[in-house]
Amino acid sequence: MRLPRRLTHGDQVPLTDHLTELRARIMVCLAVVAVTFGLAYGFREEVINFLYDPIPDDLRDNIITLSVAEPFLTSLTVSLWAGLAVALPIVLWQAWAFVAPAFTEADQRVVSRLVFAGAFLFLGGVAFAYWVVLPAAIPFLLGFDSDLYAIQIRARDYLSFSWVTMIAVGVVFELPMVILGLVRLGILTADKLRSNRRIGIVAAVTLAVVLPGVDPVTTIVEAIPLLFLFEMTIWLSVFFERRWQAAAAREAAEAETDGLTGAGEP
Repeated sequence: MRLPRRLTHGDQVPLTDHLTELRARIMVCLAVVAVTFGLAYGFREEVINFLYDPIPDDLRDNIITLSVAEPFLTSLTVSLWAGLAVALPIVLWQAWAFVAPAFTEADQRVVSRLVFAGAFLFLGGVAFAYWVVLPAAIPFLLGFDSDLYAIQIRARDYLSFSWVTMIAVGVVFELPMVILGLVRLGILTADKLRSNRRIGIVAAVTLAVVLPGVDPVTTIVEAIPLLFLFEMTIWLSVFFERRWQAAAAREAAEAETDGLTGAGEP
């Protein structure tokens, strides 16, 4: 199967060519997911044990399943999620390659940088959830009123909780890129962000509350980086907004100079 040709801004092609390109990119994505799913299924034991690490050692033997098909379905689901996670960069690249021709070359460079930075922030959020949030939340939740309950952990529920927490924190870590994108489009400004800092703080804390993990330990651990990211975004908005305004002023001045030069020619 040939890889689809990357169109450039301004290319005029028939609708059938767009549909052919879309089909080819979907096939590429499906093929990559199939390969990564197969690899993840082959290493499912290592993946599941990796997700079990935040569980206290004395509770590792209390992980159970409750139905005949649950072990198979649980391992299959974990393998699928792991395969999607590994294939995600290629899938996102194929999606971006399809829609990129709708943007000018300058806008493509801006979006590409934001997406590149956003990918690192997402990975940072996933890593933060795995190495900070889960090790703080799991022992607290499992140890709460432990003298009142015979604690057993259902594998499916625990693995779902782990995946959802890591993905949710990773997505929330994309907040700076979303805000910077809105500033770039002119919907927000750095002055508005600074003047509404209190509202942003309340929104960040509220977001930490609605993230997976309703206990106070998890909420506090999730709220601290959100507040830091929000404050960092304000200063990044100030920095980039000045750069973007200066670049727009230079382009306007060059356009005016070109217009005067063209008007003065015989």
